[in-house]
Order: sequence, then C-alpha cells, then structure tokens
Amino acid sequence: MDNDEPLEPETKDEPETEPAAQNSDETFYCEAEASVAGEKEKPGGESSETDLEIEDTEKLFTTGQRELYLEACKLSNTSVVTLELADNCIMEEGTLSLVQMLQENYYLQDLNISNNDLGLKGASTISEFLQRNTSSLLNLQLSGNNFKDEAAELFCQAFSANYRIKTLDLSHNEFSDKGGEHLGQMLALNIGLQSLDLSWNHFHTRGAVALCNGLRANVTLQKLDLSMNGFGNEGATALGEVLRLNNSLVYIDISSNDISNEGVIKISKGLEFNESLKVLKLFLNPVSMDGATLLILSIKRNPKSKMEEIDISNVLVSEQFVKILDGVCAIHPQLDVTYKAVQGFSAKKELLLWTNPMKLIQSYADQHQITVIDFFKSLNPNGRMMMSVGDFRKAMIQQDKVPMNPYQVRELIKKLAEKTGMVNFSFLKTEKR
Repeated sequence: MDNDEPLEPETKDEPETEPAAQNSDETFYCEAEASVAGEKEKPGGESSETDLEIEDTEKLFTTGQRELYLEACKLSNTSVVTLELADNCIMEEGTLSLVQMLQENYYLQDLNISNNDLGLKGASTISEFLQRNTSSLLNLQLSGNNFKDEAAELFCQAFSANYRIKTLDLSHNEFSDKGGEHLGQMLALNIGLQSLDLSWNHFHTRGAVALCNGLRANVTLQKLDLSMNGFGNEGATALGEVLRLNNSLVYIDISSNDISNEGVIKISKGLEFNESLKVLKLFLNPVSMDGATLLILSIKRNPKSKMEEIDISNVLVSEQFVKILDGVCAIHPQLDVTYKAVQGFSAKKELLLWTNPMKLIQSYADQHQITVIDFFKSLNPNGRMMMSVGDFRKAMIQQDKVPMNPYQVRELIKKLAEKTGMVNFSFLKTEKR
C-alpha cells in the first residue's frame, strides 16, 4: 500500500485486519447476541477496537477494562433461565450474594442450590427473599442443605405468601415431626406449588398427620414425593382421608414408609372415591399380596378412577392375583401394576410374556406393507406423534391388531416415553419395508 493512500477509504470495503496484540490479562470478550448479517458499516473514523457499540442486532464488546466487560456481560442475562450451583460449598455467607443477584435478575426460572450446607441462616435469607414475591423463579431445588425444623418454620412463612414457585425440592434434609407441622401449615395456605419433594427426611406419625391435614386444604399441588420417611399406618390412614377428598394430586410416592396391609386398607378406601390420582408408588413397604389385592379392587370399584400406575414391585403375587388384575384392567385399561413376580410361573411362561413387543409390531407392519410409525399413529384419534402414557397404554391394550400383555406394553412405554409423561414415536423409522 502506498504512503499517499488513505488508511480507511470510505468508498470501498477493506478486509478486516487483526487487532493489535494485547496483554491477555487485560483483554476480555463478551458476545451477548451475535449478528447474523455480519458487521454493520460504521461511520468513518470510528474504531471497533476501542469503542463500546450496542445496536439492536449486535452487542459486541472488546475492552481492556474489567468493569466494562462485566457490565456488558449483564446484557446476556436474558438468555440464562437455568442456574446449577449444587455441591459448590456456597454455605450461609454465599447465600447473601446469591440472593442479591436474584433480586436484580428477572429472567432466571430454574435454580439448583442443593448440597451446599446452607443451614438456618441460609434458609432465613432465602425465606426473606421469597416473601417479596418479585422473583421470576419457578423451580427451586434445596435438597441436602442441613435444614432442620427451625428452617421449616421459615419456609412456612415464605411459601404461605409466595405463589410464584411451582416446583420445590426439600429432600434429604433433617425435618422431623415439628417440621412436618410447619410444612403442613404451609400446604394449607400455599396456592402456587404444583410439585413438592420431601423424601429422605424424618417425618413420623405426628408429622405425617400434620402434612396430610395441610393437603386436605390444598388445591394446587399435583405431585408429592414422601418416600423414605416413617409415615407408618397412622400416616397412611391420614393419607387415605386426603385421597377421599383431594382432586388435584396426580402423583404420590410413599415408598419405604413402613406401611403394612393395615395402612393399605385405609389408602384403598380413599382410592374408591378419588378421581385425580394417576400414579401411586408403594415400593419397599411391608405389604403382602392380600394388601395388593385390596388396592387393585379399590380401583375396580371406582368407575371414575384415573389410576395409571401402581408400584408394589417388592410384592410377590399369585396367578390368582394376575387374573383379578386382568379383570380390573378390562374396566380400566390404562392401569399398569408393577409387582415383583408371579409365584410358580415357569421360565417358559415368563419368556412368552416378555416377547419383544417391537418385533411383533414390525412383523405386523411388514405383513401389511406399512411402517411402524403408521401403526402407532393409527392408535391416536388425531393421528399425531405423541400421546399421554395413560392414553397410549389404554390404546395398546384395547387394539387387536397386535395383541399384547401388560408386560409388553410396559416395555414399549419404557422405550417411547419421555420425562414429560408423554409417549413420543416420532423418532421411529418411517421407511416402508
């Protein structure tokens, strides 16, 4: 290039030149929203290496000043909706800084600060923040933070007023019966929570009854995990009364709660009237086949039952139980009951039950010169690629093109179901064979 030639001609584009080398400790880069169309033309004499430019379609910052870098990166906060901070030793002091950030952020929806030993002071800070009801947070995970009954009282204050949080995880803490009383009061007053995890705490009879008293007044909670506690039969009795009256709960996990047949009788009586519950998990409770039979018969007696899944997978049943279950499923084809095994079943019978269901469907599709996905779409009245698990199970049991038993349908659901509770067969091959 000649010395007389201007450095930045305004009438034609020049290839972009490399910026001068800078000390790596002083150079920071933050791109909040990259421009799709490429760099816009700048007025003559303006340097992109020294000035801060903010435009509608481009936010690009390159500077040697740390403060300017941090300020620029705040512009990207609108795209951060999930923050995972589990197992980071935040502790009580760090909670203050975290809450300060949350007070300035109106976009974050999911926050996980589990296993950070937040303790009582951390619970106090979080409680005060939640009572303001100004946060955009929807899902809050506080598992494993050494919260005791005093913290439960603080959370009662917070969630009696907060209606924004939809999902709350307080599992693996140290709540006992006194904490159960506080949290029961919270449930009676809260009008926002849809999912609550209280598993792996220390609730026994008094705490269980208090929680159930709160549930009787609650009208929004849909999913409740109480597994790995100590409800016992008295807690199960209180839960049975809840099931008789509640019309919002669709999922309850009371696995490993020392509930025997006596408690199952009370739960079964509630199920005879319940019109909302879809999933009941009773795994690892000392329930016998007699108790299991009472459970499924309660579903049979309730023509409005929506039950789709009962988990008693530690219970050994008989062929007579299977026959009774077949009769229940004839009335409620959406129902699936998971048990340990059938007494006296031969290996040959077991093999027939577990014949690969996808192979059966593929064979049918080949014979009729259609695709597997065509078969599945025919099950859905609207012809879409997705169905709820309950509707899919019901359709598979009722269809007669490829007869299947409940075990095979269960395997299909494991293959096709998503965490959202929907069965999705859109990923299956569509080529005809």
